[in-house]
Amino acid sequence: MKQRTLLITLNGPDRPGVTSRLFSVLATFPVIVADIEQVVIRGRLTLGVLVAYAGGPPTGTGGTIGALWTAVERLADDLGMEVELSTGTDAKEKRRRGRLHVTVLGEPLQPAAMAGIAGRIAAAGANIDRIERLAHEPVTCIEMAISGADPDSLRTALAAEAVLQEVDVAVQRSGLHRRAKRLIVMDVDSTLIQGEVIELLAAHAGCMDEVEKITTAAMRGELDFAASLRERVALLEGLSTDVFERVRAEVVLTPGARTLVRTLKRLDYRFAIVSGGFTQITDSLVDDLGIDYSAANTLEVAGGKLTGRVTGEIVDRPGKARALERFARQAGIPISQTVAIGDGANDLDMITAAGLGIAFNAKPVLRQAADTAVNVPYLDAILYLLGISRDEIVAADAEDDLTP
Repeated sequence: MKQRTLLITLNGPDRPGVTSRLFSVLATFPVIVADIEQVVIRGRLTLGVLVAYAGGPPTGTGGTIGALWTAVERLADDLGMEVELSTGTDAKEKRRRGRLHVTVLGEPLQPAAMAGIAGRIAAAGANIDRIERLAHEPVTCIEMAISGADPDSLRTALAAEAVLQEVDVAVQRSGLHRRAKRLIVMDVDSTLIQGEVIELLAAHAGCMDEVEKITTAAMRGELDFAASLRERVALLEGLSTDVFERVRAEVVLTPGARTLVRTLKRLDYRFAIVSGGFTQITDSLVDDLGIDYSAANTLEVAGGKLTGRVTGEIVDRPGKARALERFARQAGIPISQTVAIGDGANDLDMITAAGLGIAFNAKPVLRQAADTAVNVPYLDAILYLLGISRDEIVAADAEDDLTP
């Protein structure tokens, strides 16, 4: 006998016991549960339950399913809720191609932005299957489950809409591909921390303006990084090593950095930093944050003073990509399960090599190459791209008696 379905949708004030009472009613009838979905917004509950059964249409007052229909309507009336019931003929919905997650970040998130994004999704012939809020402060983050879309074409369309609406939009494949990310590799200067360490050093050497100009051009990709690094470091010649302690005290973490690292460490992610800066500063970040792997340049020191040179292999654009690969090998994690985060041209190779490349408040050259861009000033917003909600972060911090 052909299997039929009954979709029951309850809408009304949320209260304890609604779900329990509905299933207690359903338990007295010969049906099986095919699907469930529930959402609560500002105390209003929408609960949808799809049940399957064998038999004819459940119309009229007679028959088992007719009795179920009546029982559900009676329950809704008792709860002071509205109920909708609709029938079908197949409990096994065929999943459409292109299962994706679309994450939208706004500060604030305007209705026009959601209208534009939903319009682009519809124009791509895709369907929004589910919408969930992941955060409401300090940014609003909405995640949508999408089916029926080609990821590359949808990503292109939504990237254009994101620019128009001044929001951030990420498109990722759903399922195991998304959940498998296990290694985060992050740039340091202007990403994990605010500002550039070499500029902090230059301020103590009295050559801040000259170094800043070279740094800006290098980050835009206008200068070779290795050559620009040597040129800037040469200006630091003669600076006392006492400067390292002073600069370490001046370093300011990007808002949300501690929350990002500790949340991912709770979930057994490996965390790495890779920097065109200097080990004399990054080593303290490793100790402070509990970072697993790190790579950075080392300033040469002789007689308690900087010589104006670096020692060893320079960590430049290709060097960062090599570090990503090395960290992945050490962690036993394939490249496809890595996330790279950066802000400048020096991060291009590692961003494109990683399973997910994120441009964080980045220069245009990097935004164009990355899988997605985050332009809000909160580093922990990256957690939402991994499907971690603000409520989950706050709850975990509360358990550990920590302030997010």
